[in-house]
Amino acid sequence: MMNKDAPRGTRTGFTTGACSAAAARAAVLGLVTGEVPATVECLLPNGDVVTFAVQDGRVDVSAGVAHAMVIKDAGDDPDCTDKAHLTVDVRLLPHKAGQVVLTGGFGVGRVTMPGLGLEVGGPAINPVPRRNIEANVRAAGHSLLDEVGLEVCISVPQGVEMAKKTLNARLGILDGISILGTTGIVKPYSTAAYRASVVQGVQVAGTLGHGVVVLTTGGRTEKFVMEELPSLPQAAFVQMGDFLRYALGAAVKAGIEKVVIGGMVGKLTKIAQGETITHAGRAEVDTGLLAELAAGVGAAPDVCEAIRGNETARYAGERMDALGLGAAFHTALAQRVIQTLRARYPDQFELQVLVCDFDGRKIAEAS
Repeated sequence: MMNKDAPRGTRTGFTTGACSAAAARAAVLGLVTGEVPATVECLLPNGDVVTFAVQDGRVDVSAGVAHAMVIKDAGDDPDCTDKAHLTVDVRLLPHKAGQVVLTGGFGVGRVTMPGLGLEVGGPAINPVPRRNIEANVRAAGHSLLDEVGLEVCISVPQGVEMAKKTLNARLGILDGISILGTTGIVKPYSTAAYRASVVQGVQVAGTLGHGVVVLTTGGRTEKFVMEELPSLPQAAFVQMGDFLRYALGAAVKAGIEKVVIGGMVGKLTKIAQGETITHAGRAEVDTGLLAELAAGVGAAPDVCEAIRGNETARYAGERMDALGLGAAFHTALAQRVIQTLRARYPDQFELQVLVCDFDGRKIAEAS
């Protein structure tokens, strides 16, 4: 459970993925024991075990079906999916022993365009939550899975309405929200408290005597850059989230000599186009910029037009990878990031940009 007494603006919450995993675990326990529990312990992707309250639990053992729901609490993050009812219906699949089949019901978005790293036509359930839901289902239902398979259908009754407040439709995710979350925990990224923690992190890095701060957009990019720069102490690394402007302002103030930015194609494109607050809701990705970079490294005009016409930066990266131009393209993007930031912060610090793919592997760098 979350700390209800945390200072205002700092209370963490849980992702749609974590709540789905908890509801799935509760429903499966209902099939195993004959009763859906009122609370359930759920393993999060970050390794924490958290207790969730379960609503609307019911099971029909003879029919081989169970139902459970967990209400999302986003903590102090002003998240449009706060209070979403993450609902799971589980049913036995008699001839599919050992299989866990994950499906999306009402209110879970459908993927209709490439560039998201998800199967076109399938539900918008991201890879980390997908693995986490399955892990919890297998932990709760291992005795059943020896004999049968389990279908786990996730739905969100308010998902269609909630999705209208997101950029999902522009990204080709239709009819609902995405099931997200790489750690299971929602930090209040959008609050003054998180901005303040970024500034504080940069200030601490400035006291270390290395003259370097490494700014990353999240946990995956931080892990990647830590492996690339093993000689730096942990305190030199700051997860800036979307708050590049505040991080760089603090770096200038602290007199830091070198700023390293670690990122993936989406956030780096936002920075290259001049956005210093890179939140998904703030501005669209400039796919024209990506098309220009693609042309500059030798992509054919039809590829450049396809990149310009797609809504995601990821699509551009994947198209260029498929043509064997991925390294050149991502290097050009990193160079454009430096060019853009140089114009805004002339001669105030040395810059290096490290680019990784969605699995955290290095693709390119520029300095």
